[in-house]
Amino acid sequence: MAVFDDGKDKGALRTIGEVARATGIKAHVLRYWEQQFPMLKPLTRSGGRRYYRPEDIELIERIDRLVNREGYTLKGAKAALRGTPDQQAAAQEPVAAPPSGDLVRRLKAIRDDLKAALAA
Repeated sequence: MAVFDDGKDKGALRTIGEVARATGIKAHVLRYWEQQFPMLKPLTRSGGRRYYRPEDIELIERIDRLVNREGYTLKGAKAALRGTPDQQAAAQEPVAAPPSGDLVRRLKAIRDDLKAALAA
């Protein structure tokens, strides 16, 4: 969770710079996410200055978790936030068991054959 040590109230509006520092997400990434995720709509004042509400910051943290920690694409993260299953979600399911020792030995043999062919 973002930690703000600026003395403001917990529910205070935050600028893009404050949010960037607290979350570790660069301001240009936050602006890009606003374009990609229609549900991320900070308040804008004159001159286009952005002010993020606490719920905006929570959404940013969810997007960050999905994209940067769980490996979702932006499209997959959008679907996950909407609660809509898509192919990305299916791709996130656990993969089958790792290859058996026999398969690994065969693949290493193929790799060695290719290496020898390239060296020749």
